[in-house]
Amino acid sequence: MIRGVMFDFSGTLLRIESTEQWLRGVLGEAACTIEESEITACADRLTVAGALPGGPPPREVPRHLLDLWRTRDLTAEHHRAAYTALAREARLPDDALAEALYDRSCHPVAWQPYPDAEQTLRQLRRRGVSTAVVSNIGWDLRPVFDFHGLAPYVDVFLLSYEIGIEKPDPRIFRTACDKLDLPPTDVLMVGDDRVTDTGAAALGCPVHLVDHLPVDERPDSLARILDMITPEG
Repeated sequence: MIRGVMFDFSGTLLRIESTEQWLRGVLGEAACTIEESEITACADRLTVAGALPGGPPPREVPRHLLDLWRTRDLTAEHHRAAYTALAREARLPDDALAEALYDRSCHPVAWQPYPDAEQTLRQLRRRGVSTAVVSNIGWDLRPVFDFHGLAPYVDVFLLSYEIGIEKPDPRIFRTACDKLDLPPTDVLMVGDDRVTDTGAAALGCPVHLVDHLPVDERPDSLARILDMITPEG
């Protein structure tokens, strides 16, 4: 019987804005005027560099950033340093934009819930199913949940940078189950990463995978998990 659900954050419950929206948002706030063609070209370079947290990964991590990239989700400092460094690799029109871009990626306005996220979380709460968010991340995502009205439906947040453990290490999933006061076999893990999120299976947790798609292309992947849970929880 499923009595608890662990959710990944990015690509599962919410999705970051597109790279071009991200860049345009920062340029607008910075009153930085550049040619339209350069905005598009810069957005393309940022995508290739993998500079948007929650966006496409780097096509190739520069050799001098490899160690920082591997540990990016273990501390807030490493996370910021890794992504601002990748942004600078994209030949920004102004190096100062790297910090502004990173700050925007952590702002609630840059994130949009999937269409069925609120409905699914609300139904789980109504059925008495406990929930946790388990994320490899380097910043506090709780304000994003507050902003979008999702925080009341989450019992526990387990963030890698706060505990120094990242998925797929079974210890992060074990900690989440312990905080939910449930055995792993009773806790479903829902995520989009076929490597990191399936680490929960080592504990005996069932796993349900969704696709990391644009918000308008994935209307009901989360709601399907409700069919796996009886109304009695």
